[in-house]
Amino acid sequence: MTTSFSAEKRTEYLDRMANAHFDILIIGGGITGAGIALDAASRGLKTALVEMQDFAAGTSSRSTKLVHGGLRYLKQFEVKMVAEVGRERAVVYENGPHVTTPEPMLLPIYTAGTFGRFSTSIGLMVYDRLAGVKRSERRQMLNAGAVSDSEPLLRKEGLLGGGRYVEYRTDDARLTIEVMKEAVRRGALAVNYVKAAAFLKENGVITGIQAVDQISGQSYDLRATKVINASGPWVDELRKIDGSRQGKTLQMTKGIHLVFDGTRFPLRQAVYFDTPDGRMVFAIPRDGKTYVGTTDTVFEDDPAHPLISEPDRDYVIDAVNGMFPGVRIRAEDVESGWAGVRPLIHEEGKGPSEISRKDEVWVAPSGLITIAGGKLTGYRKMAEMVVDLAARQLEQETTGVPVGPCITKKMPISGGDVGGSAGFGAYAERKIKDGVALGLDRSAAERLARVYGSNVDALYERMSDPRAKAELHGMPQELLLMLRYAIEEEMALTPADFFVRRTGDLFFRIDEVHQYKVVVIQYMAERLGWREEQAIRFANELDQLLMEASGKI
Repeated sequence: MTTSFSAEKRTEYLDRMANAHFDILIIGGGITGAGIALDAASRGLKTALVEMQDFAAGTSSRSTKLVHGGLRYLKQFEVKMVAEVGRERAVVYENGPHVTTPEPMLLPIYTAGTFGRFSTSIGLMVYDRLAGVKRSERRQMLNAGAVSDSEPLLRKEGLLGGGRYVEYRTDDARLTIEVMKEAVRRGALAVNYVKAAAFLKENGVITGIQAVDQISGQSYDLRATKVINASGPWVDELRKIDGSRQGKTLQMTKGIHLVFDGTRFPLRQAVYFDTPDGRMVFAIPRDGKTYVGTTDTVFEDDPAHPLISEPDRDYVIDAVNGMFPGVRIRAEDVESGWAGVRPLIHEEGKGPSEISRKDEVWVAPSGLITIAGGKLTGYRKMAEMVVDLAARQLEQETTGVPVGPCITKKMPISGGDVGGSAGFGAYAERKIKDGVALGLDRSAAERLARVYGSNVDALYERMSDPRAKAELHGMPQELLLMLRYAIEEEMALTPADFFVRRTGDLFFRIDEVHQYKVVVIQYMAERLGWREEQAIRFANELDQLLMEASGKI
């Protein structure tokens, strides 16, 4: 097993990839690709993964940040998907309680709304049964007074009552990173900022890829028996390069979320509510902020760079003011936000919100295996399905030892070795005390313990390094610890990697990003040996993301 996942050794990993032959090579480092890498590596398959951007830079850092069962898909009679994905919520939670948190969700019922009291009660009951929800988290039906007591900001006019059920809030990017780190710990090689530019073929069958390092420009030939296309919004582009883009194709849709300070929108309780046009929107409190989304519109631009448009922003603000009339949110109240692209499988005649979120696997004549569609919550089951297929093919086509079954269902991801969901609270409390004993204040120690789970000791160990104080550069101690760990053990290569996908600060602590961006860039430039033009490029990229997030473009 390898445990090294350092940005400083990235070129070394690429050289090792180029000098090896893999059983499985995955294109795409979002949650789907990370899940496949973990499943494959844990079965003993020689596994490699390349990602054109940073890990989780696409859809997997731009979701509603919920590991949820898809209650709304019951309206579309997606019963099988709700059952499968609903049951996976508990698996994801148990394997990574440090990145997944139960979130009681309130579903208010209004006169002339989408849901009635009876249909909501039945729908939530069916959802509980399909998703295998544990008894303590099953739905409760509330009268209008109890709903208002739970969330006083809700509109009183026409309120009939509501239902409460449990969803699971997650940090989507950190979930992806932790899954990737566990895959690496189990022997996979994974590198970010490496693009699959072409396929290597013999007699029409794919034998690998030509990979181009997006940082150095260097090209590498990477060889594997099976190549898996898990590139999300780019799956059709790779199928086109392969010459196999036929039959079903993707339909991309865009969703946006807006973040408000908790003092401006002091939401007590997560709420899932319908809008006048029949769509459903989440409003969720998190870390002193409230975020709201999502929209659902057809998207045909560059999937690497979706933006929040003015109509997107106004739609969400109107939804907030319609359901929470007392807050009187305005555009200038938006602190941050993000836009994401959903790579769905096209269905003729269906609007963006009607398209199924189910996943499918396609096998091309060249042997290219493509996984398309699906939801964040179902990543582990999707990975199992893909690796089962690849394993059957490997057994049929080679004389190798049969590949064993999937073992990820009860496998903690990186940071998740905390005694499961039941043990995490006590574990975190012990680690908070350890952090305070080392000299951190309680809030800093709590942040580290809850974000990093069983990896927090790796951050604490860095406090004893003589450089830990000398290198502060005006940063808080915990920020330096997070930055060092991100570079040395999470392959963070740019300030955007750190502030967006390793910490989420650009969305939920945007003032701190503005405050510390210069010293973080200086530190990363020194550690990673950036040339001057690289430092300027990465700083400009972060500034652009800051402007886009705050709507100042």
